Amino acid sequence: MGGRENIPLPSHGIELNFVLDNPTNPGNIGAIARTMLNFGLNDLRIIGPPREWTEETRNRAKHAQDTLQRVQFHDSWESCMEDVSLIIGTSGKREFGEKVDFRHFLLPSEMKERLANVEGRVVVVFGEEGVGLTQEQLRKCDLFLTIPTWEGYPILNLSHAVNIIAYEWFGSLINSDRFGVDEALPRTVQTDRLLDPELRRVMRESVKLVSKSVPRHSSKHKGVESTLQRVLMRSLPDNYEAHRIIGVLQDAALAMNYVGEQDTLWDILRKHRRSGRIESSDESE
Repeated sequence: MGGRENIPLPSHGIELNFVLDNPTNPGNIGAIARTMLNFGLNDLRIIGPPREWTEETRNRAKHAQDTLQRVQFHDSWESCMEDVSLIIGTSGKREFGEKVDFRHFLLPSEMKERLANVEGRVVVVFGEEGVGLTQEQLRKCDLFLTIPTWEGYPILNLSHAVNIIAYEWFGSLINSDRFGVDEALPRTVQTDRLLDPELRRVMRESVKLVSKSVPRHSSKHKGVESTLQRVLMRSLPDNYEAHRIIGVLQDAALAMNYVGEQDTLWDILRKHRRSGRIESSDESE
């Protein structure tokens, strides 16, 4: 009782991977491997150490030793994400107010709805225990995910957080008409794919380029970049749409850099803003 049955893992249009960034608790890694397999998931990536499993890790993994065996280790964030179409960052530190750096957090139930009819590799990233993902790491993510916990004590144990997200994801398969016990679930009929990983990288670089070209103080460029990245990725563009967006962004950056050399044109733009004919999104201007 409680062993691993010889049943194929469920199949889904999304290749969902969990990523642990520099985990420090060996027991958590084993518990995560076990809870992933409980819900038919078998792809775990780790950025940084450890490279060998402790006895505690193996004990807590129970019958998910194969999941541990399959773990991909990466030395950097960039190498871990180079074949990924969508990066979902997790955080329990939610911000409040009208002007916050990170907003529009998905709930686990909303994540499965957003990804129901697409295909591609998606990773859900967790930061180091007790620390979580840094703001710089969150800026590298395309979407944000949070678990609705009580605000008096919102931060979950790492393995518990993975458990909740994996449970919600598997629930989307059970509740579909495609679920079967004796065979792997078929892939989605819908064939829309998420962004090719290389296109995702180029689009993010294009957003950075156009953000740096905006006629504002350099201290404002990061905020512009973060906002554009989030708005574009919330729409889950496909490859064709991404090509069009990249072209527009790069043309816009080129145009702004050209016009930026013509001081009189920028003076006219600023004059229009001050007169109220063009509204600025930055109240400090």
